[in-house]
Amino acid sequence: MFYLLISFLSFILLSKSFSYKRLPPWEAKMSLFSPFLLTWFHKGSLSLSFFQLFTLSDPPLKSTKLESSDEKKGTSLLDLPNLALESILDRLSPSDLCKMANVCTHLRNACEDEYLWEKRMNQKWGNLIGNSACKQWHMHIAHKRRSKLSTPSQNRGLLSSCFGGLSKFMRPKSESKGKIKRSLPIDSKKAWYQSLESGKLWFPAQVFNRESGHAGFMLSCYDAQISYDSQTDMFKARYPPHGRRAIEENIAWNRVRAPPVDTPPHVLHVSDCLADLKPGDHVEIQWRKSKEFSYGWWYGVIAHLESCDGSGANECGCCSNEMVMFEFSQYSIGSRWRKTMIDRKRHKEAGNEGDGYYGGVRKVYKEEEIRRWKCLWPNPCVE
Repeated sequence: MFYLLISFLSFILLSKSFSYKRLPPWEAKMSLFSPFLLTWFHKGSLSLSFFQLFTLSDPPLKSTKLESSDEKKGTSLLDLPNLALESILDRLSPSDLCKMANVCTHLRNACEDEYLWEKRMNQKWGNLIGNSACKQWHMHIAHKRRSKLSTPSQNRGLLSSCFGGLSKFMRPKSESKGKIKRSLPIDSKKAWYQSLESGKLWFPAQVFNRESGHAGFMLSCYDAQISYDSQTDMFKARYPPHGRRAIEENIAWNRVRAPPVDTPPHVLHVSDCLADLKPGDHVEIQWRKSKEFSYGWWYGVIAHLESCDGSGANECGCCSNEMVMFEFSQYSIGSRWRKTMIDRKRHKEAGNEGDGYYGGVRKVYKEEEIRRWKCLWPNPCVE
């Protein structure tokens, strides 16, 4: 009896000395194979399928980790509705839109939407892009399309075209996949915006006070081809020939505008307002030094004739008179440039080599245009 008690205590002590280890999953599954094999040997048929075998085993522990990671992940930007995503993109700057477009294909398509870039075009370039600038852009698109039609073999030699084709097949797939990029449509609003911002696109506009406010061009506006410089936020201008300087730089935004009429700079503008002009009307009139020069637009006001005392509108005969008096108050009294007269019924180009030639007349109706001219008013007056 005593011997049995000692052997029992020694067995208990030995069993506690061994650490308990959980069986791995494959051993737990193998434990189910023993009744399966016995049944197969004794009865000769499978009483348990493999599908039932693995479903009876313990589920993997990784599922709980995946569920917890999904809970911590939160909502992605791509999970937002289209209206919410468009509202976010609508508040981004053009540079931020370009950065966002590099994230993935879905965001690239959303960031290149025509509505977003048309809005940014109108915000920055709407007051400067006129009909002539639109025509210039369409000509630029047509030129690019014609250049794309030319095959690479025409621009390169025979050997370079052959080896260039072989290099495409010899290039690793991983390298070629990383360099594939969808080209931006050349006629998109984004392409137009980027062409203007980069300064590569020269487009027609008009420049106030040419040559940085030279006395000979005070309160005038001349046609030019301009290009934007994003670093200085200013423009460069190329004027037509027969001028003092071919190129002018550092032109601020307040000195450029879209041409209000489609008349080319060397063509006489057809005046359709001469019959309605009366004293006090604000006008722009074409003027050029000689017939070899291009026209510029000069700001002036319709004044009373010298024969009229201007006592009252009902008694004034200036409206019914065939002659119209133009006054340029930016020049001092007594200057030969202060006043000029034209015939409202038989007006063509009038003038001489000494005083220059006056062309077509355009009436200024908008208060915004009048205020812009007055902001450029010289102080003191020009002699």
